[in-house]
Amino acid sequence: MSENSRPSGVPEYGPSPVNPEWPPPPPHAPQQPAGGPAAPPAAAAPVAPTHRRSRGPAKLLVAVAIVAAAVGGTTAYGVQELTGGSATGVTASSAADTDVVPASLKGTVAGVAKAVSPSIVEIKAASSSGSATGSGVIVTEDGEVVTNNHVVAGASQIQVRTSDGQSYSAQVVGTDPAKDLALIKLEDASGLKAATLGDSDGVQVGDQVVAIGSPEGLTGTVTSGIVSALDRDVTVSTDESQGQQQWQRGGGWPFEFEGQEFNGDTGGSTTTYKAIQTDASLNPGNSGGALIDMNGNIIGINSAMYAPSGAESSTAGSVGLGFAIPVNTLKADLPELRAGAGS
Repeated sequence: MSENSRPSGVPEYGPSPVNPEWPPPPPHAPQQPAGGPAAPPAAAAPVAPTHRRSRGPAKLLVAVAIVAAAVGGTTAYGVQELTGGSATGVTASSAADTDVVPASLKGTVAGVAKAVSPSIVEIKAASSSGSATGSGVIVTEDGEVVTNNHVVAGASQIQVRTSDGQSYSAQVVGTDPAKDLALIKLEDASGLKAATLGDSDGVQVGDQVVAIGSPEGLTGTVTSGIVSALDRDVTVSTDESQGQQQWQRGGGWPFEFEGQEFNGDTGGSTTTYKAIQTDASLNPGNSGGALIDMNGNIIGINSAMYAPSGAESSTAGSVGLGFAIPVNTLKADLPELRAGAGS
């Protein structure tokens, strides 16, 4: 159609007239069937654009570090690091952005608690030094559980209780005292809910988090807060017998920060790890439990808390300075624990 033949009232767009309501012409003229007009060409389907949104340490106060485990009826103090393992069976899924929380409860503490609580257990370990109560994270459906080494160190008997009240005996599979990690295996367990291990490299200061554990034997306790800091240096003793002696005296696990020692002499054998700091409330018994993002992914294993200098074991409680082992440290060490490291 020439410009002179453009219908009256049709605006001109660019160099050639276009009616927005007209469909685009076909690439070639359709054949007209005999005895009837040509069928109108089909309109092209719209295509929606796709967008992706991309989404990154400070000195600690001088204070006493408290290992979050209740030992022999008294609170055990100290700080430890984590490394995890598993034996056989269906392993925990491991995806940075897996959404474990039900859609209707997405982004809520209630949603995280509902989704992850079945994967957190209470651990009671008895030894010649007394007893310890801590927490653990299920990593396989057949009963592999990650916890802190200081929860099960030297234990002659281990009992585990799941969120539904089921009790199991457990045996140590592997340990890593240098990172305060242990892997235990529940006897005759099956069909358990394995936790989803996230990606601690993606954690940022200010992220909301949820902690689940068994402080003072209160199974399935849920607290929440934020990530307060990253890469906090924590130095602890790796001398297991020294820690046990501290517990027998009602003291705490030796801890060192910036050249100062707390809860006793750390001795000549120590290890340092970088921890995630959180203000989610942690108390004795939270050791080995989970620090979780708002999608229900495990991002850390809770291991220690601080109390003001001079606090007694019988009165110490959370002051919003808790520490967790990054889950990527755990994932990297799982194969060694599964192979029986330290056992």
